[in-house]
Amino acid sequence: MVRTDGAILGIGPISRNTSGASLNQQAQKSGRSTGLTHSFVLGLNATVNVVFTRECHGTTYQKTFHGQIVVTNPLETFVRAGDSGSLLVEDISPNPRAIGLLFAGNKSSAFANPIDEVLNFLGASMVGN
Repeated sequence: MVRTDGAILGIGPISRNTSGASLNQQAQKSGRSTGLTHSFVLGLNATVNVVFTRECHGTTYQKTFHGQIVVTNPLETFVRAGDSGSLLVEDISPNPRAIGLLFAGNKSSAFANPIDEVLNFLGASMVGN
């Protein structure tokens, strides 16, 4: 369920304003698989190649993403399969601002689309305080 006030499980209400990511910025997310976890921004403007599997056919294909946020994910402690779609927010309280939308990861890094690009593409805006 989505709360109209922008509150996220374990994080609480978020800001309706967004923020660009910065190197070494502390970040957090609440995901389906790992719950509330904390990390930091490791890289900006990264080019990321992700291999996807077509579930109906079992075949794979690769997609390249440019301009991505890289977050440290040591031994998959920040994100795991099932956490895709989690909102990456500042690790502050109260009312952290969104910085990215997590979509992929490996054993050392997690990757997020910059939130302003996601919102612009969807013609959407944030809810929150």
